[in-house]
Amino acid sequence: MEFDLIVLGSGPGGYVTAIRASQLGLKTAIVERESLGGICLNWGCIPTKALLKSANVFDYINHADDYGIKVDSADKDFSAVVKRSRSVAEGMSNGVQFLMKKNKIEVIMGEGKVVPGKKVEVKDAEGKTKTYSAKNVVIATGARSRELPNLPQDGKKIIGYRQAMVLPEQPKKLVVVGSGAIGVEFAYFYNAMGTEVTIVEYMPNIVPVEDEEVSKQLERSFKKAGIKIMTNAEVTGVDTSGEGCKVQVKNKKGESTIECDVVLSAVGVQANIENIGLEEVGIKTEKGKIQVNDFYGTNVDGYYAIGDCVPGQALAHVASAEGIICVEKIAGHNPQPLDYGNIPGCTYCSPEVASVGMTEKAAKEAGYDIKVGKFPFSASGKAKAAGHSDGFVKVIFDAKYGEFLGCHMIGANVTEMIAEAVVARKLETTGMEIVKSVHPHPTMSEAVMEASAAAYDEVIHL
Repeated sequence: MEFDLIVLGSGPGGYVTAIRASQLGLKTAIVERESLGGICLNWGCIPTKALLKSANVFDYINHADDYGIKVDSADKDFSAVVKRSRSVAEGMSNGVQFLMKKNKIEVIMGEGKVVPGKKVEVKDAEGKTKTYSAKNVVIATGARSRELPNLPQDGKKIIGYRQAMVLPEQPKKLVVVGSGAIGVEFAYFYNAMGTEVTIVEYMPNIVPVEDEEVSKQLERSFKKAGIKIMTNAEVTGVDTSGEGCKVQVKNKKGESTIECDVVLSAVGVQANIENIGLEEVGIKTEKGKIQVNDFYGTNVDGYYAIGDCVPGQALAHVASAEGIICVEKIAGHNPQPLDYGNIPGCTYCSPEVASVGMTEKAAKEAGYDIKVGKFPFSASGKAKAAGHSDGFVKVIFDAKYGEFLGCHMIGANVTEMIAEAVVARKLETTGMEIVKSVHPHPTMSEAVMEASAAAYDEVIHL
């Protein structure tokens, strides 16, 4: 069968690429080995948010007294929480199936690999192989949980994020290795469910890619919630020979052992680039990623790659944006290259973390003379009324021209607020323009205006 475009992988990079291609009039097929929607819809972004919402509701109930509500007793059904999460994921995957039919995209289920001559070979569940031809092939094979040599995952005692979502029973004690988005989200979920959680982080701060003040605030909030945190620490080994796990941890104080039921390895992801035909086609890779140009073309004509298997932030919204740019270029349009400096990052623990642009440290290192403004949610009427006054909004501007260099938030629902900063930066909005943009009262988003005013010594409510 001949197509204009074949997409290998149906995650938020792949299926969005296929839909945009179809919209542009290209005859499109998509190859998927497991479930439509990929990791994000089935084992990542969506089901984890369902788990986190259950934890959030349970947390609310346990603190109902704070709102003048009396609840005699409340308990959770861990298996029901997991079941709800899987149901949400299944519903979203079914939604992608609908979108494929609506956009007349051919769905080919099976294990796919690229072969020379702009072809894709697919082996189905019965082991039968069929070859499909296309004018263009987009590789969107995503990534998986990265394994460390001293932390091999067995799927039972040492697990990755997939197993963490469907554990048959709730562990009494959990050690989370790594404190990026995956690590802190699961740490919050299990802690809120009643598990004793310890985070072990190799870097000096948790969520190490965030602004240092945000990292310190999240550490304070987590410790207040009862989560134990070890930074500048390294897991040297795990003894799983007994009933549980004995985790050997090394830090400045020396070596110690933590006993737990389960260890969650959350030390990042690695691209799925093995056994997909790259070597046979001659597609270049470097440091475990497929090398591409500004419009995601590989070194071999007609073959493209997007998402977690190429350099750049391993985020669902990045993969989707890359896919759209890629197929618009293929279709003869004139898209602009993606601005990787204006990509929002969101972490959905409690309090939530959201950011875009430069941290204060990065701005200083880049040589900017900066103005920094910060507004705490403890001074926000809406945050106080909602009972969520932990956190703040921090903004960074270039002192000379007012350029919006960065925005960093920690607090309730800040992942819903960060888009204001993304759009403002895209439109080259200055600091004073944000100060003079009227924000509704009472809202959490007022904090963006107030923080901007603080940068220019015009803050009212502080």
